[in-house]
Amino acid sequence: MRRILTAMSGGVDSAAACVLLRRAGYEVGGATMLLRCGGEAEAEDARRAAGQIGVPFHLFVWQEEFQNNVIEPFTEVYRQGGTPNPCIFCNKTMKFGLFLEQAMQLGYDGIATGHYCRIDRDTNGRYLLYRGRDESKDQSYMLYSLSQAQLAHTLFPLGDLTKAEVRDLAAQCGLQVAAKHDSQDICFVPDGDYMGYLTAHGLVPQPGRFRDMQGRDLGPHKGYEAYTIGQRRGLEIAAGHRIYVVEKRDGDVIIGPGEALFSSRVYVRDVNFIAFESLQSPMQVQAKLRYTPRMADCVMHPWEHGVVLEFAQPQRAVTAGQAAVFYDGDVVIGGGTICTAPDKTKQ
Repeated sequence: MRRILTAMSGGVDSAAACVLLRRAGYEVGGATMLLRCGGEAEAEDARRAAGQIGVPFHLFVWQEEFQNNVIEPFTEVYRQGGTPNPCIFCNKTMKFGLFLEQAMQLGYDGIATGHYCRIDRDTNGRYLLYRGRDESKDQSYMLYSLSQAQLAHTLFPLGDLTKAEVRDLAAQCGLQVAAKHDSQDICFVPDGDYMGYLTAHGLVPQPGRFRDMQGRDLGPHKGYEAYTIGQRRGLEIAAGHRIYVVEKRDGDVIIGPGEALFSSRVYVRDVNFIAFESLQSPMQVQAKLRYTPRMADCVMHPWEHGVVLEFAQPQRAVTAGQAAVFYDGDVVIGGGTICTAPDKTKQ
């Protein structure tokens, strides 16, 4: 690949990726996806950075596509009682879907992003995804759904760098985004109030009851979608001791003690394997059940709907709708979506 279109978010990481590709001799362009109202400022930061670097810039206005591919699935997972990660939807369908397709149509050979992870090929020519060298910034968890075709046309220039090195590089180049703060929130919910966002965009919270683990009615809750597994604050129930959301079931929110949050067995559906085509027998792996640096040892078993993870140590607050991603050291084996146990899953 010689002609590369860099996905520029208006932040320091994607701008630095663009710089590194130019230094490596690639013919580079930059592009931003305008996905929502209010994203114009980030698009302008990206345009300015592309101008400073000296590369052509494209703007793709895809608000309707973002609504269909990210917002609607995000909302639907909440309706079903789960807690989704919209960045995973966006990576799969937008950044490495539509963006890659558009890049190829424009005559580029592939794309690059500012993700902190790495790509290599094994001796059989299969593309493998690796964690980034900077463990505190590793973003491989968000990319488990990438296909071989997507990996074949993708570069991650920051995979061997730390965040500090990236900021230093941007500062040396005089880029205005060098000191720009990283976003910590969902891009379309900048204040973190996802329920406020959902209700403002047409979701009507599903009524139901709080119940304890014996099924006793503890009163009405304020909407099935408003709670997530492990939540303690905002329950407004006088119990005399710490209580948590331990389950969501048929519109009811089940409350219990902290010890009820731990699970040794986790069911995972819609699995995508990167390191191989399919799992034929049990495999020892490490797994992440949320976007944190922490991994835990487990045995991964084939299951007719995906895989089952058996953990050596019980895991806290396993949440349906979140991603489970499997690793062998630094190699991403694959991942999928955490779901409820089979007796609670519509099969």
